[in-house]
Amino acid sequence: MTKEFSLGVIDLIVLVGFIGITIAFAIWKSRGKKEGADFFLGGRGLTWPIIGLSIVAANISSEQMVGMAGQAAGGVGLAVSNWQLIGSIGIVLIAWTLLPQFLRSGISTIPEFLEYRYTPGARAIMAVLTVAIYVIVLLTAVLFSGGLVLQAIFGIEVWQGALAMGLLAAAYTAIGGLKAVAYADLFLGSALLLGGALVFILGLNAVGGWDAFTSANTASLHMILPADHPALPWTGVVGGMWIVLIYYCGLNQFIVQRSLAAKSLKEGQFGVIFAGALWLLVPFVIVMPGLMANQLYADKLAETADAAFPTLIRELMGPGFRGFMFAAIAGAVISSLASMLNSTSTVFTMDVYKRLFHHEQDNDKHLTWIGRLAILVSIAIGCSLAPMLANPKFGGVFQYIQQFQGYIWPGVVAAFVFGLWSPRTPRSAGVVALVLGPIFYFILQKTADIHNLHFLLQVLIDFVILAVILGIMTRVNPLTEPVTMPVRHEIETKTSGKVYLAGGAVILAVAVFYAIFW
Repeated sequence: MTKEFSLGVIDLIVLVGFIGITIAFAIWKSRGKKEGADFFLGGRGLTWPIIGLSIVAANISSEQMVGMAGQAAGGVGLAVSNWQLIGSIGIVLIAWTLLPQFLRSGISTIPEFLEYRYTPGARAIMAVLTVAIYVIVLLTAVLFSGGLVLQAIFGIEVWQGALAMGLLAAAYTAIGGLKAVAYADLFLGSALLLGGALVFILGLNAVGGWDAFTSANTASLHMILPADHPALPWTGVVGGMWIVLIYYCGLNQFIVQRSLAAKSLKEGQFGVIFAGALWLLVPFVIVMPGLMANQLYADKLAETADAAFPTLIRELMGPGFRGFMFAAIAGAVISSLASMLNSTSTVFTMDVYKRLFHHEQDNDKHLTWIGRLAILVSIAIGCSLAPMLANPKFGGVFQYIQQFQGYIWPGVVAAFVFGLWSPRTPRSAGVVALVLGPIFYFILQKTADIHNLHFLLQVLIDFVILAVILGIMTRVNPLTEPVTMPVRHEIETKTSGKVYLAGGAVILAVAVFYAIFW
């Protein structure tokens, strides 16, 4: 993206007005008591439309609207949609399996579950890993990419844009907690999808219709790429991607926190499935526009394919609409930041501070203020680190996120898979998985060039090694009695037929898409 992108007065009014109204509405809806469960989990009263749209808004940020469209334009093509479409299947399976167990146990955070199933040490290790990954990797990457967006619009420095978005997200998150984040996402998630649909329609019209688009992009409209493809080989998709998505959809605090805040099991399940259904739109509202941009303006993308989506906005949209679309992109960044900040705050407060420093006389109000302080410290660290991603040695935002999140994916997934579905696995296995997972991944990272292993295959190998180790531990030293988990008796425990039907419809839709674009 370059400094060519600029907005007129009408665009600026729309951009500032939309963001301002959204945040004001979110703070207004979250007014009243905001302590304990009210601050961290929205009072456990979220309904399925809010949960679904909030997950979409938290998931889709500038990395997707800019980076995913850029990857499509830069050679990966439609196959980059695998992340969202397999995610749709994964999140439905999570709704059917993990979510009932999590809601029934009444946990506030994902690491909390590990203490009940394994040991306090397992909970502490995952909490520290989670906070570190969120602040050093995710927050930093989103702040940097958001700073690039504002640099393209206003010509300001990246660090200034990152600071502006970070402070805005921190402000309404600290004031209103998860409820404010979720209500803001009603606007931001809707704007993302509506704006993307508008870009798709305008782009399709510009290239001459669907037939002209498919004819010009025949080679790029395939979901399966060769095994030796450097960006996304099919071997990585069918192997390691599933491990990534089990973590992302089911064990990732900033996604799952909305489900944990559900009013009931049914509301949580429908909300998660609704998010999976909305993810089906991503190929159309983000990925295909990237291909259209390359078809129409290849000369303008010579410097960087990441300019694909913004180029369509600039070239095809008139005054007002440009402002709305840049508001949607900026809102996506702010929404993702707010979600990460709220989840970082929750994990730090409940799994680190409360466990190590909380005193009997401390109350929910005290913990809420600790959570707010954690938000401010997190954003300060993220803003300080964000400019470093401009250094070419990090290989860009996507590589930075993928490379460093790999340290947490295999170990966490292995710990939960055995903890949930292998009742005899010993308590010590949780710590073993969480400690050895990063060590094995580090070794694989250092030898990847020698073996020419894609990072998704590294994740798969790491997970398989851990599974073998945990399997041996279970065989050699099994628990004499399965662990008894806590139960919230007020929560329904049976998944309804309608939930299975809705999830099945999403999976069928994904299968049809793959059949068409195989």
